[in-house]
Amino acid sequence: MSALAPAAGAIETVHAGAYRIPTDAPESDGTFAWDATTIVVVEVQGGGEHGLGYTYGDASVAGIAAGALAAAVEGVDVLDTGAAHAAATAALRNIGRTGPGAMALSALDVALHDLRARVLGVPLWRLLGAVRNEIPVYGSGGFTSYDDTRLDVQLAGWAAAGIPRVKMKVGRDPRRDGHRVHVARGAVGDGVELMVDANGAYDRKQALRWAERFASAGVTWLEEPVSSDDDDGMALVRDRAPAGLEIAAGEYVWREADALALVGAVDVLQVDVTRCGGITTTLRVDALARARSLPTSLHCAPAVSAHAGAAMATLRHLEYFHDHVRVEGMLFDGVPELGPGGMLVPAADRPGLGLELKHADAQRWRA
Repeated sequence: MSALAPAAGAIETVHAGAYRIPTDAPESDGTFAWDATTIVVVEVQGGGEHGLGYTYGDASVAGIAAGALAAAVEGVDVLDTGAAHAAATAALRNIGRTGPGAMALSALDVALHDLRARVLGVPLWRLLGAVRNEIPVYGSGGFTSYDDTRLDVQLAGWAAAGIPRVKMKVGRDPRRDGHRVHVARGAVGDGVELMVDANGAYDRKQALRWAERFASAGVTWLEEPVSSDDDDGMALVRDRAPAGLEIAAGEYVWREADALALVGAVDVLQVDVTRCGGITTTLRVDALARARSLPTSLHCAPAVSAHAGAAMATLRHLEYFHDHVRVEGMLFDGVPELGPGGMLVPAADRPGLGLELKHADAQRWRA
């Protein structure tokens, strides 16, 4: 670094903790079932300030963040988030840049961006170079474990709150998917966009058949019709899906190369700030998508994603996921408010993410 560039202070400490919070009801999608959500929170100190970031993953992610990654970034200037990201990425060489390694990197990178913004005294979304100050969202849940009444109440609640688009899970029991889509349409009415997510539950031929059925029912979005590992299958469904039905995938983009592999296979590229490598990688994926004239959608973690989304030129919307909205409200003060028209509005008067971990409240769920 140039001697003319003043140092703001070094990254001093990195701590991480995992919290396991039971769901408010049994939940499942096309390929998985769960009864709790684990969030790993990373906290950093430096430059006279603190920052936090988080990811949703196994409690073991905390050990990677507070171990190898902490050792890699301690001593880096708090303003040099690029250098810290590079050092942490290098430290993952023998751990793995995908999966838990990517989640740990993501939580740390978000925490360091939060720290940088707090040191500079500005909201993170503004520091990143905002192109908007309100982020469109869609309500997301509609789990396959829900009965008709719970499905109706949840989706209707989002519509009543002014959210103009909702998403439900499909694929666990295809025999019921047509009926459940009918229930969902009845809950939200004709003026709300209806989206479905199969979480990779279908094979290629099933996906093609269901793309036709969903489109005929007025569904406009089919997410992960086949496994995201099947790039060719995803492209097949995308190319043969009826007009008006968009194919989306990308929640398991761990790094830039994964995003590139999906560019030719989807209509909308998803990215998860808490999985792909944090704010740093999310903005790189945004640039990649812009170069290919491809829209993006942010996956989950709305209290963090809102800040990244404000700076993304390609952003279509952000997933307002039931579990994460609930967990973030329980663990953090300062979560962004949902405004009129289904817009998530990050605070303009709080530096960084504007979040504070409720340490005393969180201890009851410490993993």
